[in-house]
Amino acid sequence: MQPYRIAVFASGSGSNFQAIVDQVQKGKLDVSIELLVCDRPQAFVVERATEAKVPVFAFRPKEYESREEYESLILKELQDREIDLIVMAGYMRIITNVLIVPYYGRMINIHPSLLPSFPGVKAIEQAVAYGVKQTGVTVHFVDGGLDSGPIIAQRSVEIHEHETADSLAERIHAAEHVLLPHVIRSLREGRVSIDGRRVSIRL
Repeated sequence: MQPYRIAVFASGSGSNFQAIVDQVQKGKLDVSIELLVCDRPQAFVVERATEAKVPVFAFRPKEYESREEYESLILKELQDREIDLIVMAGYMRIITNVLIVPYYGRMINIHPSLLPSFPGVKAIEQAVAYGVKQTGVTVHFVDGGLDSGPIIAQRSVEIHEHETADSLAERIHAAEHVLLPHVIRSLREGRVSIDGRRVSIRL
């Protein structure tokens, strides 16, 4: 197979980034992590990338006049590295058409709920407060809306009695660390097809 180059976008601690790195290092995921994009230069994910010898493009959004301005710089980084897939793994920025247009169908996001329930921020806290019995994890294509792109895969997580947002978050993150590499592997192997909002993964 030809090399499959991915870029990971993250804003925080980077546990999903680390899950991808771990799968690559164990030989269970045949991709090359070519770039980490981070909008918070002091985030712990930058340290994880440095440890894994992954190049980093870190920036401060406030130093730019618009999202389009810094995304144009990101786009050049992606094109220079011939990126095949963008993985949004806890990246807390709205994406514009600067990236969506050239990478539609090649940009995925992981979200800590069973979409379309609880989109946006604080999805875990929303689920606990609402009192639902099941929540989970969704990986979807990015389409420019708020967690609105076609759904690729989901994994449910039961909400226990007397659950707290912190205890639920631990189990949500564990599910994310399994589901996200699975989807990346399926995309890398060409087993994912999309028809409008319907996405299928061939066995």
